[in-house]
Amino acid sequence: MTPRLRLQPEAVGLGMTSQRVRDRLVERLREAGITDESVLNAIRTVPRHLFVDEALATRAYEDTALPIGHSQTISQPWVVARMTEALLQGGPKKVLEIGTGSGYQAAVLAALGLEVYTVERIGDLLRQARKRLRQLGMNVRSKHDDGRIGWPEHAPYDGILVTAAAPALVEALVQQLAVGGSLIAPVGGASSQSLVKLTRRADGGVDETVLAPVVFVPLLSGTLD
Repeated sequence: MTPRLRLQPEAVGLGMTSQRVRDRLVERLREAGITDESVLNAIRTVPRHLFVDEALATRAYEDTALPIGHSQTISQPWVVARMTEALLQGGPKKVLEIGTGSGYQAAVLAALGLEVYTVERIGDLLRQARKRLRQLGMNVRSKHDDGRIGWPEHAPYDGILVTAAAPALVEALVQQLAVGGSLIAPVGGASSQSLVKLTRRADGGVDETVLAPVVFVPLLSGTLD
């Protein structure tokens, strides 16, 4: 897939947000085992510095998570790339993201030409994410709601990404997955989490694969303004 993104001048970046810096990040991700070139191109193209506070823009292309307020983070680029790569293996067209956060993961998915739905429980974060996505000309459908409920009105989805950790896979989300679709989610508590891929079989069963150890904020219920 070729990233679909209309970059504005502020998205191009200078100095520590320049294309050269982004290219170095992509090389680090490639060295760390990311092999899907479409994912790497999306990471190269999407301006991560626009999804963090201006004071942190110079750190935007480090391979690390960064704070975005409300005790939330923008995920480490390697994690974004690994989750996206795992999702793409099923050839999805329509995907649901649980936990919009800064909007960066949704932007990467949209840049790959996917039909993206995203749910965020914190209203302030969602308003900021919507503004960023609009500035980039990205058609992402978003909703302020409890992510544990998902977005059943638009189900089933070919793929679901969950960007916060729960002790177990949330059954309501599994039920919104299409046959053959995959759900990528961190599972575990504060002391130990694993990134898990669940694929729904035609016979109603599921296959689970553990992808990597990860660290995510907890998946909470309810909503905040």
